[in-house]
Amino acid sequence: MVRRARQESHRLYRIGELAEKAGVSRQVVSTYCMYGLISETDRTPGNQRLFDESVARRIRLIQDLKCRYTLREIREIFMRDRR
Repeated sequence: MVRRARQESHRLYRIGELAEKAGVSRQVVSTYCMYGLISETDRTPGNQRLFDESVARRIRLIQDLKCRYTLREIREIFMRDRR
């Protein structure tokens, strides 16, 4: 049982799977990558982007923040939090 939970927590998602998991479109995922709000976790041998569960959570956070802030402001908030 614990082993399965660990495997699921390390699962990587392709962009379409991530978009579905986070409840957004593929275009939104691409836009967030372009703005530097999210980044891929890894790449496939065919160079497709892969994302982990933490990226889906971050997308949902960004969606919540969009009610009050622009994407540029959200990026600035995230950058301040890194320091």
